[in-house]
Amino acid sequence: MTETAINSMLKLLDPYTVFIPKSDKNALTMMTTGMYGGIGAIIMQKDGEIVIAEPHEGMPAQRSGLKAGDILVQINGVKLKGKSVSEASSKLRGIPGTEVRLKVKRPGEKKTFEKVVVREAIKIEPVSYYGTLSDSIGYISFREFTAKSANSFKNALSELIQQHHINKLIIDLRDNGGGLVNEAIEIASLFVPKRSLIVSLKGKIKEANKVYKTVSEPLYPEMPLLILVNEESASASEILAGALQDMDRAVIVGKRTFGKGLVQNVRMLPHESYLKVTTAKYYTPSGRCLQAINYTGDRKKTPDNLTSEFKTLHGRTVRDGGGITPDTTLTDDEKINISYYLFTKNIIFDYATQYAASHPTIATPDTFRLSNGEYQQFVDYVIDRDFTYQLESNKYLQDLRKMIRIEGYEASTDSILNQLTDLLKPDIQKDLQLFRKDITFMLESEIVKRYYFQKGEAEYRLRGDKWVKDALKIIKDRDKMTAILRP
Repeated sequence: MTETAINSMLKLLDPYTVFIPKSDKNALTMMTTGMYGGIGAIIMQKDGEIVIAEPHEGMPAQRSGLKAGDILVQINGVKLKGKSVSEASSKLRGIPGTEVRLKVKRPGEKKTFEKVVVREAIKIEPVSYYGTLSDSIGYISFREFTAKSANSFKNALSELIQQHHINKLIIDLRDNGGGLVNEAIEIASLFVPKRSLIVSLKGKIKEANKVYKTVSEPLYPEMPLLILVNEESASASEILAGALQDMDRAVIVGKRTFGKGLVQNVRMLPHESYLKVTTAKYYTPSGRCLQAINYTGDRKKTPDNLTSEFKTLHGRTVRDGGGITPDTTLTDDEKINISYYLFTKNIIFDYATQYAASHPTIATPDTFRLSNGEYQQFVDYVIDRDFTYQLESNKYLQDLRKMIRIEGYEASTDSILNQLTDLLKPDIQKDLQLFRKDITFMLESEIVKRYYFQKGEAEYRLRGDKWVKDALKIIKDRDKMTAILRP
């Protein structure tokens, strides 16, 4: 009752002021530290069952022999059929050093088997992948700003410099939802002069006002930088990107960021509960406010005529209005074709499970390819599964028919609409060949992950990442970089 009353009161405030009960304390710990006690695996619900979607490399689940596709039948004697992912997850998590007993069914095998897995303190690695994109250009994909994540970033960059002799760097902050501001400041300090302003906090009371500056000399003051962002880059990601943009230190490429510019502090309450409360707003060095979310939680682009102009260190014009607008905007090239439905209906996942069971090893992520014969085996698998799907355009066409009928033009348009309906009927055999490139990319990516885990998947996906290819063209072109940063 108390929790319900508190949540009702908080609805009147911004969407980030939330009550955290004792039962969710572990989630708060994971949010700030990236750590939790568990077996180290991503699970999902599929056909009413709890399935291992991905065991993390080197974690208890993977070391014990659990594989992607394994069905968790029971956890400590509790049947999981019909249980939600959150219910199953809460049973898998616990105090490090304690045991969890699993009853498992592996696809293709008749008998279930048991595994006893010892929980550990699981640390989610903030650097999901790093490597070289050419002889001199490094790439770091940074997942989240948790405690000590800046050290992980530094170590990755140091290795790229010492072992691969890079002299340019692409930092990928796409889908990075943020985290601890101090970690973003520590990363920025590697590239900008000592005592540089990174972010300001301004609240309704004087005590909430703060400024954050770098406190150390930069290790890489001249290294050319490019930062990739998208609409899911938020909070600390925006602080880092915004600061380096305002100081004309990095070229920002991608899509306008999320626009989370509210500061939260965590206050302890009785009964081991917490209140995460908004106390201020974030402002970049030029004075831009990052916030784009209104109190209903909606994101709307503010028209330019309602925004204000600000100037970067060397006089470039930047605007507020929420989030960080890239120096070079890119667009998504995603298509909702048959590959999308093969993925969302877990056909690709299930085939990868079957493929991994019959192939002990595969080539490295940068060289793995499915042969023509193997792709045909996948086609046969899809047909045998009686896979069906309906195009979104067909759904809109039915809505159009209804509107035409209401407006009285049914007789004069019927033949045209019937022709269009026939054209939009999915032809699975044809579509499996027409969109083979898209399907193969998703299928190979899922298969690579079975052998080389997240890092291998990230390495494979870089081959087909259009944004990374565009970023490479920009950072390789010194004149273009200079024209953007000092026009």
